[in-house]
Amino acid sequence: MWEKELQVAIKAGLAAQKEILVIYNQNFDVEIKEDNSPVTLADKNADRIIREILGKAFPKYAFLTEESEDDVSRLNNDYVWIVDPVDGTKDFVARDGGFTTNIALSYKHKIVVGVVVVPLTGEIYYASENQGAFYRNNGCDQKIHVNDKIDDLTVLCSVFHSNDIERSLIEKHSDKIKHIQKYGSSLKPCRIAHGLAEITYRMSAGTKEWDTAASQIIVVEAGGLFVEPDGKEIVYNRKDVYNRKGYIVANRKENILL
Repeated sequence: MWEKELQVAIKAGLAAQKEILVIYNQNFDVEIKEDNSPVTLADKNADRIIREILGKAFPKYAFLTEESEDDVSRLNNDYVWIVDPVDGTKDFVARDGGFTTNIALSYKHKIVVGVVVVPLTGEIYYASENQGAFYRNNGCDQKIHVNDKIDDLTVLCSVFHSNDIERSLIEKHSDKIKHIQKYGSSLKPCRIAHGLAEITYRMSAGTKEWDTAASQIIVVEAGGLFVEPDGKEIVYNRKDVYNRKGYIVANRKENILL
């Protein structure tokens, strides 16, 4: 049902990738926004490119993007593109490769298409409702699924944003959580969807809809869970775009460890 939207979202993500890498491979300025987060020309140019491609193909769909002013008329539109042109700008600035481009489509407050492009490697994770989750690398597509592990778990932590609550949970469950790895941006949930890790925590209100929308459907379509700490799935196209309760991503229900 969402095949056209999925393919255009992939096209937009790849077009943005080219512009992001142009900026990445040269000297660039870093601005600090009102919320104290960094932004570069890569964020702004990628946002423009993505909006142009999606807007031309779907002129009646609304937008919620990190780098554009929020038009709250989107709340009255069933179809909303939710975009983070460079998720992990701190990783981008650090040139550690741990950043992504996130494009998702919300239909009646539920994500039905998600695309995560890894600009530095060209890898793509993508999913659409009831069609499974996929990974593309070097032109080859493969269906992906979470693994079934319930012990000897690997937890993925943010490079820049981990906090004491998350660290205490990892320590509390050290009988099950045996490995800690650090990754930026949406790479964490995508790796769980790919079966390469089992759990990640974000126990703070610091993320917004565009940080989670694309990777959430990829995890869910891969058989995993992407939920608020109380177990509820995150809904989208909200007036308040912050994920106030935080979230947990896990391969299995048994690994929602609190």
